[in-house]
Amino acid sequence: MSEHDHARDEPGGSRAGGRRPVIRGVGMTAFTGADGRPLGELLRIAAGRALRDADVSPETVDSVHVGNMAAEAFNERSGLANALVGELGMVGARAHRIENTSASGASAFQDAVMAVRDGPHDAALAVGGEQMSTVDTSTSTEIISRITHEGEYAQGITLPSFAGLAADRYLGVYGATRADLARVAVKNHSNALSNEYAQFNKRITVSDVVESPPVATPLRLYDCCPTGDGAAAVVITSKDASASDIDDVVEVAACESATGTHAVADRADPLAIESVRVAGTRAYETAGVGPGALDVACLHDAFTVLEWLEMEELGLAPDGEAWKRTRDGETAIDGGMPINPGGGLKARGHPLGATGLSQIVELVWQLRGDVPDERAVPGPERGLAVNVAGFGNNSVCTLLEVPA
Repeated sequence: MSEHDHARDEPGGSRAGGRRPVIRGVGMTAFTGADGRPLGELLRIAAGRALRDADVSPETVDSVHVGNMAAEAFNERSGLANALVGELGMVGARAHRIENTSASGASAFQDAVMAVRDGPHDAALAVGGEQMSTVDTSTSTEIISRITHEGEYAQGITLPSFAGLAADRYLGVYGATRADLARVAVKNHSNALSNEYAQFNKRITVSDVVESPPVATPLRLYDCCPTGDGAAAVVITSKDASASDIDDVVEVAACESATGTHAVADRADPLAIESVRVAGTRAYETAGVGPGALDVACLHDAFTVLEWLEMEELGLAPDGEAWKRTRDGETAIDGGMPINPGGGLKARGHPLGATGLSQIVELVWQLRGDVPDERAVPGPERGLAVNVAGFGNNSVCTLLEVPA
């Protein structure tokens, strides 16, 4: 464990008041490079699948939370939440949209959790989606680049630039090789092979990664997540409301968030992602557990190096040693700490507003045992997800667990 881990490993305690939220149902669309259906339809399909999975009728949902980063830029659309509740027949429900750049999905989930935990809402629906295929690559890059600090944006800095600088420093400081970094992408692509919702069902090799086109040295194309289309949704109720079928739900042990230094150049340590560390520490404290109690994690691997940095911030590896866990197979599905069993952002895909919720969906499927054997983590009882905005400007960390 890293020096950042100060939480207990015993389950139980919580510093959050109110009712204990549980996830009743989940659903998502397949993530693709270009879906072709309108964004609103993708949101509706994901929401419908989650409602059916939960066996909850739309009219009983009284709070709707839609995560989306840039519908105005990608789709020339606004009012997503109002349109969605209208299509689902949820007249009278509270509804609004949440924007937190690439962490919009997890922020919508956190908002829904709070609505149920603190009341007065009995059933909440969190939906996230993005349709990025409506614009060309250069336009998409421009839209995403505008989430960086305005001074850094003016200098032409992009998120891949930050990731490339971090990767170069990590390899130089800790002695990891370029092949070690490539193994993150290889692992996550392998995990996605049996994920029917993943954008890439393609096996790759270390050579494929290191020989792919350069993006931001030392990062190559296969070190970076794709753009794409998709949506994901989660239905949340209180534990009391689900008492009759408690075996079918997953408990939300914690969902915490934190901001970090907005200008990356102002960070004392370029390899530190403070928002991930603080959100993770808060989540561990809320749930009353530490990283040693986790069985599986879904991390925000928009770039391969981020998987390592987040592992270390969350106490899933000592500082400077996450690469060793990857090399030794500890982060594989059958390893001691499986990371991104659904393929992660790298292979499942990264439709911005959908990603945080797709991580929750994957954890729920793993905890319920609803995944193919090829990517099923053996007997998981507790999982963690972290969804990151920008390059650590804001992070949301969620802990889920099987009811005791």
